[in-house]
Order: sequence, then C-alpha cells, then structure tokens
Amino acid sequence: MPIFPRAAADAFCVIALIIAVTLAAPCKAGCLEPHEIPLTRRNVAPELSSVTRACPVERGEKRPIIDGLGWVIGIPRKIILWDCRVDNHNVSCETEQSIEDYLEEHQLDHVKVRINQYAPVSDWRRLQSNKSVAWPYRYTLGAVSVACEAVLPGRIFGRDYYNPYTATVHVYSDVPALAIKQAGHSKDFTRRTYPGTYSLATIVPVINLWPEAIATGDVLAYADRHGATDLEREEYRILYPAYGSSMGGVVGDAVAGAFLPIYAGTVVAGHIMGRWEARQVSDERASNGEPFETALSGAIERLPAVAEAEVVPDSIDQCVGMQTTDESLLAAIAN
Repeated sequence: MPIFPRAAADAFCVIALIIAVTLAAPCKAGCLEPHEIPLTRRNVAPELSSVTRACPVERGEKRPIIDGLGWVIGIPRKIILWDCRVDNHNVSCETEQSIEDYLEEHQLDHVKVRINQYAPVSDWRRLQSNKSVAWPYRYTLGAVSVACEAVLPGRIFGRDYYNPYTATVHVYSDVPALAIKQAGHSKDFTRRTYPGTYSLATIVPVINLWPEAIATGDVLAYADRHGATDLEREEYRILYPAYGSSMGGVVGDAVAGAFLPIYAGTVVAGHIMGRWEARQVSDERASNGEPFETALSGAIERLPAVAEAEVVPDSIDQCVGMQTTDESLLAAIAN
C-alpha cells in the first residue's frame, strides 16, 4: 500500500516541475529581454538631492563577527543563485564602482547607496526628506520599512534591495549584477508620478513580478549598450534564477502543497535559461566583433607617440616624416 502514495507523490512533483518550467519560459521570452527604462521625467525631492550629493555612497565599518553571522544566514540564497559572493557582506570596490557609474550616468543623484551599513536613524531622516512620496505612504509603509531595517538589520538578515520610501539602495553582495539591478529599481521609481501608489501596488502577489522584470530588462540593456560582455553574462546567470525564485514564490503559494517543487523548478529553469542566454551573448559578440568604440579606443592607445609637426611641410625630410607617421597611423588602426 505505501508504494502507491509514494509513486503518486513523485508523479505530482514531476508534474509540478513541468508546470514551473512552462511558467518560466514565457517570462524568458518576453519579460526579461533587454529593455531600457525611458527616464522621460524625474520625480525627485530637491531636499533629498541636496542631502545626498555630499556623500552618495557610505560603507559600514567592518564587524567580523556580525558579518560572519550574516554570511552564514545568507547560505540559502548563495545556493539558490549558486554564487558564493551573494550576501557575503564583503563588497569590493569594483562592485561599488559599477553602481556609482550606473547612478551617475542616469543622473540619479538623489539615490543613497549603503554598502553593508546599518543606519536606521539616517534612513528615518531620508524618509522625512523624500517628499516625492506622499506623506500618508511615508509615515505608514515607509515607517514600517525603516522599522523592519532597525529590528531585522540587513547587516545580518539582509539581502540587496531598494527602499523607495528613503530612495536608498542597500547592498550586501559582492555581485555587480545585483547591485545595478537595485539601482535599476531606483530609476524605475524616479519616473513614476505617484511612487507611493506604485510601491503599494507592487506589494500585491503577481504584480510584484512586474517591477522585477522592468529592472532586470533595464540592466541587461545597460550592459549590452556598453558592450560589457562579462557584466551581461553575469546578469543572465544571476538575475534569471533570481527572477525564477520570485516567480516560484508567487506560484508556489497559489498551489497548495506544491510550493517546494514549483519553487525549485522555477529556480532551476532560471539557471538553465540564464546560462543559455549568457552563452548566446558570448557567441554573438564573437561573431559580431568588438564594439566600434572599443576598437577605436584600442587603436588610439596603440598609436606611436609622434612629435608635433607643422601642417605645411617646409622640407623634403619633413614630408618623409609625415608619410611615415601616416603609415604608422594606418598600421595601428589595422592592428
């Protein structure tokens, strides 16, 4: 008798996995394609920009015991995204520079970046200054978000996230793709006429997948536009399973008794599709060659140092020298 229930359970898990993969495939086909967020308008509080420009990025002081505890608590997410840099609470300068470059390029000077930092008092002040969000949202949902950070500090329990009520990006992983994605959320909220209402709407299950897809598509387009092959590959490998985990949580909650297989199925599907897309990026760049700007800058760097010369030669020797310079220029560009 026990054999039949066990076989039925196995079959149910297989069916759940198939459903999960089927649900993840359409998201890959349309929702997670590179698509830049059109920043046609900026809903930014002047008070917030003025207090942020002085120090847009802050780092928390090193706390080996606390950071070690946070690393251990972050092990499940490391496994889900299959990257030991996730929630490692040891963010490199390269990751910090990547998010700074993104924010600077899109002129998001009102956005604060806290790297492995616990600062609920400062966040409360930012909540008061962020008047682009209506006060009923700030002092209800916004106050709760700051309180949660105070009681359950991201320094221990945290994951990378963007708080729209304080316009703050919290980074705990040494993964540029995850950091830039949170900055992508800030870009998305900046263009919204009613960011508080938008934030409230995205709390609803299923709808919460919408901003995730928007931010993911924007950072994919950002890497593609800059010809950053390594970053784009990393984004596909990390952000696809991250989106799969979000989808698995929503769908798994809706199907009674099948949360774990559906969640696992969407994460695995995200890894498979992400690695496939990362390989496609590599093949496409190899077939198309390096971007023109990269080739031109490389050619300029290879140019020999040439002494300044008059435009009009006044001797045969100068003519010969100019001809030699032209030949060197052509050879450098050709190489």
